[in-house]
Amino acid sequence: MPTVTLKSSGRRFDAAVDETVLEAAQRAGIALPYSCRGGVCGSCKATLVEGECAYPRNPPVALNAVARSHHAVLLCQAVPCGDLVIEAREIASVEDIPRRRVEVEVIERSTLAPDVVGVWLRPTDGGRLNWLPGQYLDVVLEDGKHRPFSIAGCPRADGAIELHVRHVAGGGFTSWVYESLRVGDRLSIEAPLGTFVPREDSERPMIFMAGGTGFAPVKAIVEHFIALGTRRPIEIYWGARTAADIYLRGLAERWAAETATLRFIPVVSDAAEAARSGIREGLVHEALLEDHPDLGSYDVYMSGPPAMIAAGKGLFLDANLPEERLYFDSFDYAPDVLDCILQGRAGIHGW
Repeated sequence: MPTVTLKSSGRRFDAAVDETVLEAAQRAGIALPYSCRGGVCGSCKATLVEGECAYPRNPPVALNAVARSHHAVLLCQAVPCGDLVIEAREIASVEDIPRRRVEVEVIERSTLAPDVVGVWLRPTDGGRLNWLPGQYLDVVLEDGKHRPFSIAGCPRADGAIELHVRHVAGGGFTSWVYESLRVGDRLSIEAPLGTFVPREDSERPMIFMAGGTGFAPVKAIVEHFIALGTRRPIEIYWGARTAADIYLRGLAERWAAETATLRFIPVVSDAAEAARSGIREGLVHEALLEDHPDLGSYDVYMSGPPAMIAAGKGLFLDANLPEERLYFDSFDYAPDVLDCILQGRAGIHGW
């Protein structure tokens, strides 16, 4: 059984046959960064110091030739061929919260945008689910497949869990949520998941960038920092195609009005919409870079579709942002849907 050693901390854990490094670490109670779990987003990138690994499930499409030449690996797909030593970020704050399977009931449902539904859930046992702001949950379907959704808020005293669900054309589950889900319906979920969480060990200014419903985890993290009374400057860039897609614009504008150190910049890609609404026109990552051509002094959080994450990641690092200060959540596809994409059976949509 291969042993994986984390170079920075010296912690070790064993990997079972055909088990990925990420799965083995989670089984050992060690939190390493991840998001999509399909080898696409690159959140789980680490450096292989010693040993070899294989990719029997999905190819590591998030690694380019340069990254591979520097011995980068994707922990969500890398299966050890023997003992490994890796250099990876550990996220201790996530380790203390166990993942749970919970039955929940829909307690509220509302339309947030033409293709976005707000859903509020509550555990049926009367208990509370614990999570860190920015984490997500998996809805477990009857066939055993999982559908991930970011939690759009911090833990609440009443136990409610807020989700923002975008209707994806041809997506069976989101179509059901959009068309049929009602108050009183019950679901099975697993949570909490993910490592897109607040980093409080910094005094640097923060920039958040959201694409579409990627605003959900950004909302949770920003609300967390506001509740802490942080004095760190916060800028929130939210990009969408139309003004209606910026579905909680009023909330973000209220944050800016009530928090002296917070600034909100909505961006729409549709030129006619921009002219009509008075919202800034363009792609959100380009707008961010127009305002901040040098990101060397910032912490940057971004959440949204894979295409947005990929575009922003490369350009932000080129703008002097250290990679260890870039935190991102690429949420748009469940692992089995990603399999279809990688095999050419589905297309990737822009943001």
